[in-house]
Amino acid sequence: MKEATGLAREKTVGLDLGDRTSRFCILDQDGALLEEGRIATTEASLRRRFSLMDRARVAFEVGAHSPWVGRLVADCGHEVIAANPRQIRLIYENQRKSDRADAEYLARLARLDPKLLAPVTHRGEQAQADLALLRSRDMLVRTRADLVNHVRGSVKAVGRRVPKCSTPVFAHRAEAHVPESLAAALRPVLSTITQLSEQIHELDRRVEEIARKDYPETDVLRQVPGVGSLTALCYVLTLEDPARFPTSRDVGAYVGLVPKRRSSGERDPELGITRAGDRMLRRLLVQAAHYTLGPFGPDTDLRRWGEKLAARGGKNAKKRAIVAVARKLAVLLHSLWSTGEVYEPLRHHPDTAQEQEAA
Repeated sequence: MKEATGLAREKTVGLDLGDRTSRFCILDQDGALLEEGRIATTEASLRRRFSLMDRARVAFEVGAHSPWVGRLVADCGHEVIAANPRQIRLIYENQRKSDRADAEYLARLARLDPKLLAPVTHRGEQAQADLALLRSRDMLVRTRADLVNHVRGSVKAVGRRVPKCSTPVFAHRAEAHVPESLAAALRPVLSTITQLSEQIHELDRRVEEIARKDYPETDVLRQVPGVGSLTALCYVLTLEDPARFPTSRDVGAYVGLVPKRRSSGERDPELGITRAGDRMLRRLLVQAAHYTLGPFGPDTDLRRWGEKLAARGGKNAKKRAIVAVARKLAVLLHSLWSTGEVYEPLRHHPDTAQEQEAA
């Protein structure tokens, strides 16, 4: 084991990934420049280059190409560090920024201490493919919402109004309320909304099937009210391995639901959440929190805790409570996933739970 670590530090490679070509910089153990150059961002070129190289530490920024490049470089026997670009001010605020300079900075930071790069763990190939399905569904849903808003706004602009209804039946309900003057403009949009609803329904069916067959651990997460197949599968695919987190509380920061901090001296201002991590998962957790605190949410410890926060009053108290419940929900799901325990909605209020069962 010590020998492998020594070999990893003998050479350090900084790789600035580009869409067509990438710049690389190779440093020796003392930080002296051994080689730099350009290489095509293709599987054949990268595999040929790194398969012939002695084991080294290879650092690159997270981006569109980083997942497959990371798997390729690791397959060639190298230590891989995927750097979080949001944490490397030295690179993105460089006054003389260039691909060549970025590659060298990556190599030097990786040589000194990989933690300076705030390393990101890429998910496996199958998990990436399954998560792409969820992202495609999310894109279709947001596109449909934009089209629905477009129709409502266009009809409202001529003094008419489309009545409230669920999104899946919107196109059918709206057609009767579109004035003749807008028919030619809005009928293609309504047709597209109908097609999108059918495609979203098919993707929902596939999500249920994938969660049931390939990710049985989602059953444990779906015990929590407000957490369906979509949220549970997105949670499992994003975290991939619960053992990555020393404690369940660490998940709150991972999904970007903890407050920022800029404490200096006696100043410790109250800031918004970091919004780090996966945006789709964070949005799904917030939606689940809305359900938990909403009119249809059942009586649970989580709901009572959130209601106490909202009752404190103050500016944006309800919004803060929603975010806090979403963060606590992320922690709860990790705990259930790690332990496999049966979810107890009123664990801290057992008397109430017994009264409900008796009723």
